[in-house]
Amino acid sequence: MRAADEMTGERAAEVAEQGRSGPRRPRWQRFDTWMALGFTALAVLVTIQLWIDPNGRVLAGNDDDHGIFLFMLAHAERVVFDGAAPFFSDRFNVPVGVNMMANTSILALAIPLAPITHFFGGGVTVALLVTAGLGGTAFAWYWVLSRHLVNTRAAAAIGGAWCGFAPAMVSHANGHVNFVSNYVLPFIVWQVLRLREPGRVWRGGIILGLLIVLQIFINEEALLFTAMTLGLMAAGYAAMAWSEAKLVWKHFCAGIGVAALTSGVLVAYPLWYQFFAPGNYHGQPFAPTDYVTDVASLGWFARQSLAGNAELTRVLSVSATEDNTFWGPVGLVMIVVATVMLWRSVALRATAIAALVVLLMSFGPELRIFGRDTGIPLPFGLISHIPVIDLVSVTRFAMVPAAVAGILLAFAADRAGSLSPKRRRLFWIGMVLALVPLIPKPLPVVQGDPMPEFITAGTWRQYVPEGKTLVTVPLPDVTSGRTGQRWATLNNLDYPTPRGYFMGPANPPWDDTGSWRAPHRYTSQLLWSVREYGYVPQLSEADKAAIAQDLAYWRAGVVVLVPESRNEAALRSVLVEALGEPQTVGGVEIWPIPSNG
Repeated sequence: MRAADEMTGERAAEVAEQGRSGPRRPRWQRFDTWMALGFTALAVLVTIQLWIDPNGRVLAGNDDDHGIFLFMLAHAERVVFDGAAPFFSDRFNVPVGVNMMANTSILALAIPLAPITHFFGGGVTVALLVTAGLGGTAFAWYWVLSRHLVNTRAAAAIGGAWCGFAPAMVSHANGHVNFVSNYVLPFIVWQVLRLREPGRVWRGGIILGLLIVLQIFINEEALLFTAMTLGLMAAGYAAMAWSEAKLVWKHFCAGIGVAALTSGVLVAYPLWYQFFAPGNYHGQPFAPTDYVTDVASLGWFARQSLAGNAELTRVLSVSATEDNTFWGPVGLVMIVVATVMLWRSVALRATAIAALVVLLMSFGPELRIFGRDTGIPLPFGLISHIPVIDLVSVTRFAMVPAAVAGILLAFAADRAGSLSPKRRRLFWIGMVLALVPLIPKPLPVVQGDPMPEFITAGTWRQYVPEGKTLVTVPLPDVTSGRTGQRWATLNNLDYPTPRGYFMGPANPPWDDTGSWRAPHRYTSQLLWSVREYGYVPQLSEADKAAIAQDLAYWRAGVVVLVPESRNEAALRSVLVEALGEPQTVGGVEIWPIPSNG
């Protein structure tokens, strides 16, 4: 692509000049070091409240997803230290288990860090991954931009800072470990661009294929977004500059084929397991219209930005972890300015158009403005039910234009020197006014419920023999059973547990729609209702028999009432009526279940 070709040539000339002059190389290396330290410091600032007590605190923006990644890390710890199967967990959702490939299991990150999880706790690993995700993504983009695409380190620094700490990234840092760990994507993008070079078919294709495999085990959704965007870019470039595209398309496509073959061979079985093994699902537990990008959010501020206001942002965002745009009014203007400045470059024009198409997809099937659906249909409605697309949270498509915006700003900053003095001054004033309000604030946290001595001292082992489970009440579940899930995962799933928060089929085999929980049984529905509404039903003998049957199905060794749960007294009354009076052991009330129960 022309812009990349031009930048590569200029970069080669610069490197040659550095080789002749000598002193510049150490200066650039020092600059790189300072950028790495700066991005790390900013990432630590964003996560500082979690680092104060990583195993005791929980990310407040999305404590459910904080919990699900503790599960992923605990599973990986068992893979390394207990030889557990990497693609399936039998310690969660007993007796059915969980298809880990069908979940965001981040195996490429969780397995190498399993020793940290084992010796220091999953909370430390979460804090480390979020910090490394933000800082690492910023530095990865800075590296690719500074080495291959732009001429000034300052421009690369702007692009890296935006791509690593944009409102979308900081928003996902509230609980989505996978979506902040985007440091492989810049190298995938660069390897794809390099396939246009002669002689890169095999070497470049294999390298790209290996990077794709790595990214699959970090975040498939981000890989899908990247592949779609690169495909749109290539199509747009070919349409606008066919005379140049036809010179490279054969070896470019051949390199893509080699990459597909390389990655396909390596991930064929994991992907088969994901889509066809037990625990697979299709679609999401919500409609495509539920999680879409509000048009008004483009020019507003995210709740975690310096100029943000959480109360106002809630109207325009579906979740604290889904502020996927929120570039601010001046930021939006500067993105448009950068696009206009770069419009003459066919490659960058194709990039901007591709980002615009993906942004339009993020709006969903109908236009939403200021929190209200307008009824105006949009093109995404035509493709929302296509397999794989139907597994995506629609608003996350906006993460693509968010990243592209940083790249365009980097190129514009690189070329600002060619502007007249007046325009150059206005450009940099605009950049300051755009970037400063988007400086991220520290992520909010809450203190997690303390684990009782019954768990921390290992007393539970006396009541949970091999093949049995520890059943916490409330049962581990999305939203309503966070504490029980947290206890199990911070203990690296040493004891198996029924149910939990994970992705699986809603009610197999009759309904394989994706769900955030296991199908309800009589007891789980009963206890959920009691916790939610506080009423104490009269249990018939049939009800008690159904509870006993469910406990047997879950292979219960002991039932533990979580202290200070919502409507704890009502939950206790139901358990007493069904199971008798409890024992108090290690700071909790427990009901041992006889082996024949």
